[in-house]
Amino acid sequence: MDPNLAHLVCDSFSDSSFDAMRRAAKVDSNQAEIVAALRKIGARVEPMHSMGRGFPDLLVMWRGVLTLLEVKDGSKSPSRRKLTPDQIEWHAQWGECVRVVENVEQAIEAIGG
Repeated sequence: MDPNLAHLVCDSFSDSSFDAMRRAAKVDSNQAEIVAALRKIGARVEPMHSMGRGFPDLLVMWRGVLTLLEVKDGSKSPSRRKLTPDQIEWHAQWGECVRVVENVEQAIEAIGG
């Protein structure tokens, strides 16, 4: 892969997914820790939680690959870590572009680190 080009690794794409972004979402308590750890290893991270309506929490660029991360708080009960209906729909449209992570280790693994 050409290191000067950013490649979006996805199995699907739909412009209609942007139609669903209207309502802001909450920030999980572990998001700041995950962002700091990803930046520490040199990843470019843009928090996107304010997009709401199912859009993943983090946009991450690592070694020319763009990954969307949905952060869930692993300390919460499984029922409180479930994807919302908006997230389920958004993730279904974007497929493998989106990874759900609960901690720093999962986030680093999800971006290929």
